[in-house]
Amino acid sequence: MSLLLQRSGAVLESERLPFTPAASLSLEERLAPADPFLDLKARIHERLIRELDTERLDTQDPAMIRSQVEEATRALLAAEDVPMARTERLKLIAEIADEVLGLGPIQPLLDDPSISEVMVNAANQIYFERHGVLSLSDRVFKDDNHILRVIEKIVAPLNRRIDERSPMVDARLPDGSRVNAIIPPLAIDGPTLTIRKFSKEPYQVDDLIRFQTLSPAIVEVLKACINMRLNIIVSGGTGTGKTTLLNVLSGFIPPTERVVTIEDPAELQLRQRHVVRLETRPANIEGEGQITQRDLVRNALRMRPDRIIVGEVRAGEAFDMLQAMNTGHDGSLTTVHANSPRDALSRVENMVLMAGLDLPARAIREQVASAINLIIQLTRMRDGSRRVTHVTEIVGMEGQVVTMQDIYAFQARGLDDQGRVLGSVQPTGLRPKFAERFEQYGIRLAADLFEGRAF
Repeated sequence: MSLLLQRSGAVLESERLPFTPAASLSLEERLAPADPFLDLKARIHERLIRELDTERLDTQDPAMIRSQVEEATRALLAAEDVPMARTERLKLIAEIADEVLGLGPIQPLLDDPSISEVMVNAANQIYFERHGVLSLSDRVFKDDNHILRVIEKIVAPLNRRIDERSPMVDARLPDGSRVNAIIPPLAIDGPTLTIRKFSKEPYQVDDLIRFQTLSPAIVEVLKACINMRLNIIVSGGTGTGKTTLLNVLSGFIPPTERVVTIEDPAELQLRQRHVVRLETRPANIEGEGQITQRDLVRNALRMRPDRIIVGEVRAGEAFDMLQAMNTGHDGSLTTVHANSPRDALSRVENMVLMAGLDLPARAIREQVASAINLIIQLTRMRDGSRRVTHVTEIVGMEGQVVTMQDIYAFQARGLDDQGRVLGSVQPTGLRPKFAERFEQYGIRLAADLFEGRAF
């Protein structure tokens, strides 16, 4: 059954039963076992693994596989002769099929396109994020071992391991969704699983305008900046939409250019034709064979890239990225975890030091000031929305300090009756120094794009 167990998402959307968030349940009801048929599901699941003809199923399309698994489940349920209502029986059949073909209790959450993240804190605590808001699901695992089986099901096809010697792992699902798992002894209360879902249809610039993440004026300016080959950092905290914005910005890159992407793990969905995608590799069981982002950045420089996109700089690769930006690879893009544009520069400086180079602080800052042109700051608001709060230009150096100026900044105006953040991104009235390069590239923008008025 091993090949069948490695399948993920082999389901028919039309056959998926809806689930109901447990927002209205009391704390005691949420933490109590929610499924009286867990033992029955476990027994039937084990029998299916033993009895199904895996080789025959693997030659068929997902819809037919789903149908055959459900038919086999119906037969086994009939043999158990457990009294239950028709709706309970249909629900049980769907959940067992999810167990065999997908990731068990969390499969309906993964199939719901409105959910962006799934977080398993414990067997009876599964949270999900929808439209930026966290909710507790009514889905449950049988126990910690059940969670461990699902984690193993994810990592085994990728030749990754998770055990007491290596109790945490990063992986991705076949659809590209990012997975992090951590187990005891590091996870004190039991195995924990976090899945950042991979959008089947990546957001486009019009979507971000509709979400009010960007304004049309900022889009026009950023498109010009990409065409002018400015080096750009997208900065923000966890879950602010950095990768999404980076993906949208990459869509402005001319199709005639060769792009090399470097990620850990791979998440970008570039639409250009001439793209080379590189991904890091962890060490094997013997602790050998690791390929880091720094290794890949160095190798990318030998691949004749027009632009290099690093999904996220986290360590010493920041130095190599700055070197690339300063040596003819203008127009490169990356993201960094930081809460403000100034913090982003500090983070980059600290990561350069992680490269193990004995460089004075001033030399690093000079590299930063000459390499980076623009920082786009993303913030997750209290209502769950993601907004660009700053578009900041790196101006140069004054003494020991990298100087910068905000071209656009978010101006909040409180909350509406439904708790949504009111406000907009406004130009500060400062004309960026890079505006002088517009005409050199044949770019003509409206004269009032940088005037101090709201858009």
